[in-house]
Amino acid sequence: MKASRHARIKEIIDSQAVETQEELAEALRKKGIEVTQATVSRDIKELMLIKVPTGGGRYRYAFPPEQNLVFSQSRLERSFQDSVVAMDHSLNIIVIRTVPGLAQAVAYAVDSTRWPEIIGTVGGDDTIFVVVKPPEATGEVLARFRALM
Repeated sequence: MKASRHARIKEIIDSQAVETQEELAEALRKKGIEVTQATVSRDIKELMLIKVPTGGGRYRYAFPPEQNLVFSQSRLERSFQDSVVAMDHSLNIIVIRTVPGLAQAVAYAVDSTRWPEIIGTVGGDDTIFVVVKPPEATGEVLARFRALM
């Protein structure tokens, strides 16, 4: 539930200027997610949202800039297209098979996405375990990975 809500918050923040917690709560309600102000406040803290100026003395919520952003969306797509050969899952673990020697690089790219549903990855030589929470989000994460290919 929380991971899904966090994903929706990211979509909202990325697509529109949200100035207040109440605006964010209302945007979530429009997407069918009932929340309290206290829940939105905790989500903002957990997601480490910041306020950035938009001009005219106004501010909006945003994600903090990455200090060393190595993997853009297009780079993530290229790493999947160039390296991943197969994917499967069981409960809340996604197994990604790569070309030998590239699993750790792809695992780093996955970690860099900071998708709230992904707890972490373990990358070997040609295999990556991606741990997803909650288990119900596994199908959605797997679909997003497949879309990268």
